[in-house]
Amino acid sequence: MNFDALIIGGGAAGLSCALVLGSAKNKPFAENKTIGIITHQKTSHLQNALFNNVLGLQPGTLGSEILTEGITQLTDLYPHITQIENEKVSSIEKNGDHFIITTNSNTYNSKIVVIAVGYTSFITIKGLENYIEPHPRAAIAKDRIWLKNTDHLVEKNLYVAGTLAGWRSQFAMACGSGSHVATDILTLWNDGKQTKIHDKV
Repeated sequence: MNFDALIIGGGAAGLSCALVLGSAKNKPFAENKTIGIITHQKTSHLQNALFNNVLGLQPGTLGSEILTEGITQLTDLYPHITQIENEKVSSIEKNGDHFIITTNSNTYNSKIVVIAVGYTSFITIKGLENYIEPHPRAAIAKDRIWLKNTDHLVEKNLYVAGTLAGWRSQFAMACGSGSHVATDILTLWNDGKQTKIHDKV
């Protein structure tokens, strides 16, 4: 399967990225783009999270609820985004002007890849080894990592979002990071014209 953009990770950063990309579906520069997200979530820190300090969320909201509701939101609002469930990425390989993404079940091609998985040192995606460094904003004892990047860009057309991009493990930061990457991709698709997407009443 071929994509213009493929997001790896269905946590806060990945889902936020997918929602913003999906919301641009009626824009001429995005209407024919094929977008996918691999929603593997077993290691998401949201699984055990409780939110009392996030603007717009009812105190007592569970991270596990956000994960489930985020998938539903994406499905209901932007069904043109392909959701790939129950697959774990094993490798990412650059091949000319696109990337080959291999999972435990399939192989995909994408012009743009967004890595939005957690920042544990147990990351097992081959092809990312040269970018892994100790996380700059986590306690050393936690043994966290980041993918070295400049403003979310690891290399041309390879983005990283969320804690793996070097941000602290804070829900709002992860969401903002994913949205940031999405607007960078939309700007790229819009011939470099700075682009953001907002719905209005």
